[in-house]
Amino acid sequence: VQLVESGGGLAQPGGSLRLSCTVSGFTFSSYPMTWARQAPGKGLEWVSDIDYDGSNRRYTDSVKGRFTISRDNAKNTLYLQMNNLKPEDTALYFCVQGRVITSGSRGQGTQVTVSS
Repeated sequence: VQLVESGGGLAQPGGSLRLSCTVSGFTFSSYPMTWARQAPGKGLEWVSDIDYDGSNRRYTDSVKGRFTISRDNAKNTLYLQMNNLKPEDTALYFCVQGRVITSGSRGQGTQVTVSS
């Protein structure tokens, strides 16, 4: 199982970034997938998840209306479109196989820094 996140970087408040997570080693289309994040000095936080076929999506309250999770099962890729970024979104972002962020396989993460 391999998950590789990309797309992070430095953004200004109000800016946008699109994260990607390309997976291999398992049947991507059979699993729900999750984005989680870890801010400096804090624990791992669930951000959003999506059903195996994209039919249902959930978000933590702090990102509702700003972030959109999606997936392309033909490309084995999970996405997180992040708009209207805020400094409190600064964190290391992970994609996670399944819905349990503490036990699911995840990648090395991609750093998102929101600062002016």
